[in-house]
Amino acid sequence: MTRPSSTVTPPGDWKTAFVPLGIFAVLAFVVPIVLSGNRYFAFVAGVTLIHILWASGMNLLYGYTGLMPLMFAGIAGISAYFAVDLTSSGWSYWVALPVGALAASVAGTVLGLPSLRLKGFYFTLCSLVIQTVITLGFVYFSGLTNGDTGISQIPLPAVPGGGTISAASFDLVLAAVAVIGVFVLIVITRSALGKRLIAIREDDELAEMLGINVTRYKMTAFFIGSLFAGVGGALYAPYIGFISPRSFDVLISMNIWLMVAFGGRGTIWGPVMGAIILAPLSFLLQEYYTVKDVIYGLLIIAVIVLMPGGIASGFKRARRPSEVIAVGATEQGGAK
Repeated sequence: MTRPSSTVTPPGDWKTAFVPLGIFAVLAFVVPIVLSGNRYFAFVAGVTLIHILWASGMNLLYGYTGLMPLMFAGIAGISAYFAVDLTSSGWSYWVALPVGALAASVAGTVLGLPSLRLKGFYFTLCSLVIQTVITLGFVYFSGLTNGDTGISQIPLPAVPGGGTISAASFDLVLAAVAVIGVFVLIVITRSALGKRLIAIREDDELAEMLGINVTRYKMTAFFIGSLFAGVGGALYAPYIGFISPRSFDVLISMNIWLMVAFGGRGTIWGPVMGAIILAPLSFLLQEYYTVKDVIYGLLIIAVIVLMPGGIASGFKRARRPSEVIAVGATEQGGAK
């Protein structure tokens, strides 16, 4: 049986999506090179690239699946500690990174199970409790995490053949990973998987009635979103050189969520813009640390009141109920 044409993404849409990606890729690689003469600003740019990856993963869950996982930073922390502990045990960092990211993905999938029963505010509250438990775990399992003291002097990874990768070269690694992360998000959201996730976001009960396996697709979204978090966490540890429970607490999850909401959830480039604008603030406002949290609080209020759709809301096209029905019809048609 022929599938409905609604499952096919027009070629022009792909071209429209990948032109901005090409511009972003050029900027992601050029900016660290241009800033290489000033290590401080290059470092801020590198941290921003990690947050772009994190915001893209949060966007898949919050923007496209309709779930607000406030344990996102905790999942990133699981990967970071895994990668650091494995590297200190003699593993190559380039092997420890995917292992840590996969461990975080599995953990994120398991921690996402409450989403099968809880919705909206109730799932968000549950994820907040999970994040608190993860943070306490980082504190009390001091044999693996060094507790509140944290792990310091984490070196940059070694390169094959000996030696340590330079900070400037690692910036380019971060640029490549950020570009790949955005590319993966574009492919997912324009695929049949993305259409089903959007249908679940709009009305998961209706999606279930129309033949979409809500359980499977929610767990798939959690696995992929947690993979984004895990890769970012494993990159964050050696780049910053220090991790502690506070590096991955609920405030970090809230900051990542704010980047997505500020930029525009459910859009590709909104969270990217949100990360570019907000991630550097904690560094640029270091001298004003007493008012930094107040500024973040005002930004949250501004997003809720003035820009409920984010700064990219003008580019966002809301899904009509008929599109959700089309996705369900596609799922039923494919099963015949």
